[in-house]
Amino acid sequence: MKAMILAAGLGTRLRPLTDDRPKALVTVAGRTLLEITLSRLRSFGVSDVIVNAHHHAQMIVDYLQTHNNFGMRIEVSREENLLDTGGGLKKAAHFFSDTPQEPFLLHNVDVLSTIDLGQMVRFHTEQRALATLAVQQRESSRQLLFNEQGQLCGRRIVRATKAESQPGQLVRSAEQLQPLAFSGIHVLSPLIFEKMEEQGAFSIIDAYLHLAAQGEKIIAFRAVGYYWRDLGRPENLLEAAQDIANGKFSVT
Repeated sequence: MKAMILAAGLGTRLRPLTDDRPKALVTVAGRTLLEITLSRLRSFGVSDVIVNAHHHAQMIVDYLQTHNNFGMRIEVSREENLLDTGGGLKKAAHFFSDTPQEPFLLHNVDVLSTIDLGQMVRFHTEQRALATLAVQQRESSRQLLFNEQGQLCGRRIVRATKAESQPGQLVRSAEQLQPLAFSGIHVLSPLIFEKMEEQGAFSIIDAYLHLAAQGEKIIAFRAVGYYWRDLGRPENLLEAAQDIANGKFSVT
């Protein structure tokens, strides 16, 4: 099975830790975020991975070479200019061209979770979805909106004050909407590359909303009861290290 790790961001929220390194090489509990993500993917049968890189990209290349790619087949997709999540994925389309019928995983490098990726892939396959998004019912400033069948219908951004909040964006009608927080983990059909019309730098969420508006099946995988943590800020790393020490997440 194949996967892509999104690791090209500047990691501005993690400064000063990312002043001299990419966020993928920031450590928690003695392990880099990239190693932790690769280990998780490998444990679910992933053997081929493409990692996008921009900020201190050569450091990622050298790190992987030094560690013999952690026993996996790994390609680095260098982005001279940041392409955002959707553009970065589209640039990597060639990596998945030889397995057009096999779903693949897309995983942010800066999240920790115990989400069962195998169950998520099986759910995606059973539902014959174009994209399956791991979501949870938790507080988040950015929420995706799903109908009762779990299909993506829109999004809304919630700010600290009501005046700052946005009313939301609906791309398909629904009698009842469920706001859920996205977890940065996706399962995708390679058919996604034929259907994304956006060019250059663009958000994958924008692409999903566009495809959902066209009737494509972009669905929710409700990751209920799993550990999940964003690692976007230095204080998050400290909290994650404490979680690891308490056994909530394992890096072995």
